[in-house]
Amino acid sequence: MTNELLALFEYYEKEKGIKRETMVEALETALLSASRKSIGPARDMRIHIDPDKGDIRAFATLVVCDRVENPYDEIDIFTARRLNPEINVDDDLEVDITPANFGRIAAQTAKQTMMQRLRQAEKEMIYDEFKDRAGDIVSGTVRRFERGDVFIDLGKFEGVMHQRERVSTEEYNVGDRIRAYVVAVENGARGPEIILSRSHPNFVRRLFESEVSEIADRTVEIRSLAREAGYRTKVAVYSADEKVDPVGACVGLRGARVKNIVRELNNEKVDIIRWSNDINAFVGEALKPAEIRSISLDEENKSVLVRVDEEELSKAIGRRGQNARLTARLVGWDVQVQKDESAHEAFEAQVAQAASAISSSADIDEEIAITLVRGGLMSIEMIANDVDEVDIADVLGVSVDEGKGILDKAKAAIGGNGGVKEAPAEEEAPAEEEAPAEGEAPAEEEAPAAEEEAPTAEEAPTAEEAPAEEEAPAEEEAPSEEED
Repeated sequence: MTNELLALFEYYEKEKGIKRETMVEALETALLSASRKSIGPARDMRIHIDPDKGDIRAFATLVVCDRVENPYDEIDIFTARRLNPEINVDDDLEVDITPANFGRIAAQTAKQTMMQRLRQAEKEMIYDEFKDRAGDIVSGTVRRFERGDVFIDLGKFEGVMHQRERVSTEEYNVGDRIRAYVVAVENGARGPEIILSRSHPNFVRRLFESEVSEIADRTVEIRSLAREAGYRTKVAVYSADEKVDPVGACVGLRGARVKNIVRELNNEKVDIIRWSNDINAFVGEALKPAEIRSISLDEENKSVLVRVDEEELSKAIGRRGQNARLTARLVGWDVQVQKDESAHEAFEAQVAQAASAISSSADIDEEIAITLVRGGLMSIEMIANDVDEVDIADVLGVSVDEGKGILDKAKAAIGGNGGVKEAPAEEEAPAEEEAPAEGEAPAEEEAPAAEEEAPTAEEAPTAEEAPAEEEAPAEEEAPSEEED
């Protein structure tokens, strides 16, 4: 027992950090209970253990009397004076009552009891050491799993990471080396429990403090943080020093600092945002990479309405609403993202206007006209001149014959208006009206004026059809005839 006891003392003292005095006290209490079973209910019994040698002795305080009636409480005067010659009747005498079989009978029971007391002492020591470490990051090795909880060996102690504190995208194996955040140290009925977490937002905060020296020395502050563990984290940073770029300090040279953090988080996306007291600017930064069209604030209800273009809507909301949700947590306001309808409304107005023009000019049903416009045929001229009946049938989803009917209506409308290609002839009509004027005698004096108007004729698209204008230089001779 002596060697076994000493080995036990050394193990718990070196490996568990429990003082030998604490173990001796616990063992003495345990052995006292065990001794009453093997020795009997002796009066004022005590157990003494030599911490250096491992010797165990049992003592009892008995009353000296002439005649012993209760051997557990009394001792006769003759026996007592052999131990102490000066003892008298009715005096108390401490007697060594260690039985011969005490080491075999009592040691086993004492060992079990001692183990319980030592575990309790160990738990108390855990609580005393870790009660002030809540909020720190610790490293350990995965030891075992129990119903989804992960137990982590922290060296002398053991921490537990409950299923709710795990990251859903991470897998752990026995023997894996991991870092975790100490959420709390709870001293419950079963003893102290070190609760660890890798999903807690402050885990990211502590990682930034360890990687970014500017945050550690308070040059840069983390004003706000929102996280969905395993997927995305948004961090808002601020610096009172204008010379310090808070975002650049957190990113580091070539992204070295943030890469270390992302690596620890198993490639969780981390957005570093410049904090602003202006809620408009803050929300705009938080929703990036989405481009915001407008922001409306309801300060009374702390609500933000963000409008974006249709192509930016998915970016602003994010996958499963993640970007908008994290932004709301980051800024502390309710954030709603909507599609900006102004551009859409303007486009629809243009479509309606173009369809109305086609419908009125060619007697085409307005619904058909809208379909044609949405298909890229924005005017009656495009329908008549740029496509054929097959193209129209494809746009409308009808037969070729129906498409030909639409095409014929368009061409008829164009013809009724004088025709697109013949339209310049209308501009030449005034020139035809001037032709008879050349036959009048007074018109010869106005020949120079006609010459000055010749450049106007060049602007007419059908200038080649005006031979009278080509002969204009001959009119220059008219003045010379008057001189003769």
